[in-house]
Amino acid sequence: MANTASSEKSPRALGLLACTALVVGNMIGSGIFLLPASLAAFGPIALGGWLLTSAGALILAIIFGRLSQLVSKTGGPYAYTQAGYGDFSGFLIAWGYWIALWTGNAGVAVALAGYVGFLVPEVAQSSTYSLAVALGSIWLLTLVNIRGVKEAGMVQIVTTVLKLLPLLLIGTLGFFWVDTANYSPLNVSGQSNMAAISAAAALTLWAYLGLESATVPAGEVINPEKTIPRATIIGVLLAAAVYISVTSVAIGVLPSATLAASSAPLADVATTMWGSTWGVLIALGAVIATFGTLNGFTLLTGQVPYGAALDRIFPASLGKLTRFGTPANALVFSNLLASILVIMNFSQGLVGAFNKIILLAVMASLLPYALCAFAELMIRLKGRQGLRGLALFKVGLLGSLGFIYSCWALYGAGSDTVFLGVLLILAGIPLHVWMQWRNAEAEPAADPASTEKS
Repeated sequence: MANTASSEKSPRALGLLACTALVVGNMIGSGIFLLPASLAAFGPIALGGWLLTSAGALILAIIFGRLSQLVSKTGGPYAYTQAGYGDFSGFLIAWGYWIALWTGNAGVAVALAGYVGFLVPEVAQSSTYSLAVALGSIWLLTLVNIRGVKEAGMVQIVTTVLKLLPLLLIGTLGFFWVDTANYSPLNVSGQSNMAAISAAAALTLWAYLGLESATVPAGEVINPEKTIPRATIIGVLLAAAVYISVTSVAIGVLPSATLAASSAPLADVATTMWGSTWGVLIALGAVIATFGTLNGFTLLTGQVPYGAALDRIFPASLGKLTRFGTPANALVFSNLLASILVIMNFSQGLVGAFNKIILLAVMASLLPYALCAFAELMIRLKGRQGLRGLALFKVGLLGSLGFIYSCWALYGAGSDTVFLGVLLILAGIPLHVWMQWRNAEAEPAADPASTEKS
């Protein structure tokens, strides 16, 4: 039945521009607009975290680009892991990556509420209003994505262009307002320099979650073998330039203590440099940015369980499509969980809730990243596509660097976050057992849809 629905999908709707916008839009969003406040607790040394994370993200982008040329199936990290390691590993990655997406949606919605509160003080002063903004934005974009992938892609292009304008202003002109005294002392965290960089990197990785976004809706992409690798690498390079320049300005304009206490750090930076009017404009840009990120993540919260349902490792109901060709059940269920997470953590305040949620999202993303690092070697081995000499060295080096980086970032997330993340991932095992039992029961019936798929 899932495959029948799949055959009714609309023609491919995402080109290079839309895919690049999806990558950039999912990365450049709540991270850069709220992370300067989170990173201020470490001091200027947090820039070291940005540099290392950017290098690691670029390595992962190259890995995902190569994988997209080997496997052109919807699902992204899930599809690559399943092809390389088998069904059980594929299930765990689909489960973990799906958790990362809906927890990410929750974090983005919280950041959006923070900047709306800067523009509308009544929202900032009322936890009820802030919660309503966060939940309302989640469900508005759920409806947009139910309406169609093409419509979601158009929203992504427009919001990506609009969000880049204020960031480019701060990241370029802002250096004229930098006070170099704010770069000293280098480390205010009380930790060793290496520990501070590792902890900062765990937070900055949040800003790169979504680098693989173009790989997830592969079935909707025009010329995916060329479009996806290009969009992924271009998107990461553009994001890295924006992140490092904007954070450098923010740290240089505001003292660490002031920056750490801000719920709208870039708006406060702009106000300090150019006055309150510019602060409002930057806050408006942040609202647009986080709205665009939320839209991109929402699209993925539907595509990942949809792809897993087609392979019968998630319930078939999540693979059903509407008349618009979109997985409405998957979208609604995913964002219901995101809404619950927002409600559970909102009592901690905006920055506290944001930090806790994004660390959980980062941890859930790192296992898929780590396994995908060596997926190309496994896929080629299973397909008897031997690699020798320089080609083998290149793939092995890329995989090793991606794996080491993922493990190092996992260490920086902290033991509590890792423990909770592992519990959430292990919680999916009963679902896998149940699905395997269901599939085994259905096997004698010789499902025609399954035969057609094979």
